[in-house]
Amino acid sequence: MENTQPIDDSGRRRLLQGAALAGLAALLAACGTTAVKTSQRPRPSRPSGDTSLSNISADGNGREILLYTIGLLDGGYQFGGSNPEAGLDCSGMVSYIYQNAVGIRLPHNAARIAALARPIPDTQMQVGDLVFFNTMNRPFSHMGLFIGDGKFVHAPRTNSTIRVARLDNVYFAPRYEGARTVLRA
Repeated sequence: MENTQPIDDSGRRRLLQGAALAGLAALLAACGTTAVKTSQRPRPSRPSGDTSLSNISADGNGREILLYTIGLLDGGYQFGGSNPEAGLDCSGMVSYIYQNAVGIRLPHNAARIAALARPIPDTQMQVGDLVFFNTMNRPFSHMGLFIGDGKFVHAPRTNSTIRVARLDNVYFAPRYEGARTVLRA
């Protein structure tokens, strides 16, 4: 028979602290990434690439939009959702951020937002501009907010969270429909 003794409260606390420290160490090790430079036009060249926020900066309206956007990262997705507490879908996220960051009211529909926004060349994209995708076999069925360095933030689908993705991601690059802005005339 094995000699086991019950763990007292201080032993349990040490065990939990050790497990928490090991988990934290694993998370910190996973965060050590470096930025990858890419061309302006999305090309499907790698599965995911760097999605860190290390090279991201902005000023003016772009800065305000970026701050709200970062605050929503890892928030929940909800189809038709229009507030962070209940969850957001892609156009709900964009509408929420624009209304709260810069006071611009946008419809809660990616295709309607695309119709209101002005198309811009990829070379003129700035933080806070909108990027559109055909992900459901219909134009402008998905959207996100451009945050610079070839990256955008979007609310992808049910059972997922708001996250950073790359325009040259193998899924998004062939579905990319272009950038638009409502920030500049």
